[in-house]
Amino acid sequence: MSILKVARLGHPVLRRVTDELPLDQIRSVEIQKFIDDMIETMKEHDGVGLAAVQVHESSRITVLEVAENPRYPKKPEVPLSVLINPNVTPLTDEMEEDWEGCLSIPELRGRVPRYKTIQVQALDRDGKPLEFTASGFHARVIQHEWDHLNGKVFLDRMRDLSTLTYLQEFSRYWLEK
Repeated sequence: MSILKVARLGHPVLRRVTDELPLDQIRSVEIQKFIDDMIETMKEHDGVGLAAVQVHESSRITVLEVAENPRYPKKPEVPLSVLINPNVTPLTDEMEEDWEGCLSIPELRGRVPRYKTIQVQALDRDGKPLEFTASGFHARVIQHEWDHLNGKVFLDRMRDLSTLTYLQEFSRYWLEK
């Protein structure tokens, strides 16, 4: 497995809407290796999610996993998941604002509103259909990665930029709030 280079804010790849991955390509050796590399890259950088576009590939693939993570202490666990060609639908209008960071915007955090409960339709890494409901932090991570697939970053969703803070200051002043 390989650690892939993560695109940083300002690179035009992060503002592209990604391409659907054709079903006949999902099981290819190249795509399966790429998915493994994405997972390894996410874990190497202590991420809880990663979209293909963040590693310079314009494909609708995301990986996510929430386990013990120093960047997101005390968050509920989410098993390792691969979502290909996902669609996200809010199940209510109810939103929750919470802190987010991003591997493509290192060292910054901000408060972002997200839908509390969503319906997800996608394909798994074998091309099999997935449909499930996600809520709380799980829903937040999926929406964050889904935004990447649509050329958006968390800064685009922030209502109040006054909460934007460097990670060191976040840990020092905001983590307890």
